[in-house]
Amino acid sequence: MIFIVVLAVAASYLIGSIPAAAWVARTRGVDIRTVGSGNSGATNVLRSLGKGPALAVAVFDILKGALAVWLGRALGLDPMWAALCGVAAVVGHNFSPFLRFRGGKGVASSFGTIAAIDPVVGAGAFVLGLGCMWLTRFVSAGSILGAVNAAVVAIALGRPLWLMAVMVVLAALLIWQHRDNVDRLRAGTERRLGDKS
Repeated sequence: MIFIVVLAVAASYLIGSIPAAAWVARTRGVDIRTVGSGNSGATNVLRSLGKGPALAVAVFDILKGALAVWLGRALGLDPMWAALCGVAAVVGHNFSPFLRFRGGKGVASSFGTIAAIDPVVGAGAFVLGLGCMWLTRFVSAGSILGAVNAAVVAIALGRPLWLMAVMVVLAALLIWQHRDNVDRLRAGTERRLGDKS
């Protein structure tokens, strides 16, 4: 069983590391690492290439997280280990070996992971995060709020300790990836959704 867990986590990391944003941008002759924020994620693609490519990247990145969890389940792993596969996919997205261990900030892949682990918690994160983005047009603020909400909802609903821990870890990782955005939010210099690079 340990071998299967290690194999599943490693495979999930590789699934998560597939740099959809970089590859989509490359079809347009753009190196996503050299434009906008330099992040390989849907928001940077939106600002640099437009809505169509950004939507494709967002859907792909969501599916990476969900697929990793489903892979763990398909291999007969306990829910906790299947959830760890999802976390590995998020880590792969953020630190992709295809991009010299750079990547995105893990918003879409974290959502896919959370929704696959616990759809109720995922729905809560989605509604609150999207609502914040719609009201403020700050993607970073909505992303952070959604991730924190997932952890809070998991705790409030009395989910298993391992599930609470996974939500807290994902929220902490997402906040860490957004640390520069947090600084800009505090300084009032963060770009809003729709702003061009």
